[in-house]
Amino acid sequence: MTTYTVKNIPANIYEKLKRSAELNRRSINSEIIFCIENTVQSQAIDSELVLKRARQLRRITNDIPITDDELKMAKEDGRL
Repeated sequence: MTTYTVKNIPANIYEKLKRSAELNRRSINSEIIFCIENTVQSQAIDSELVLKRARQLRRITNDIPITDDELKMAKEDGRL
């Protein structure tokens, strides 16, 4: 494994990193590696594909009306 030293981290960034590490029960080093992995391995969102899928879903569900109360119940049931 390669070792790398990060210098001059701004205090506010370090504090956020420290809080995040604590919340996730990781060391700061592990949190930095996690952040790097997420950044390097993330993929760009294809907005055209997202819109295409949303339009397909809208067509499929267009004839299935749902009331505000039904939507509220569905949300509450999903959170139990």
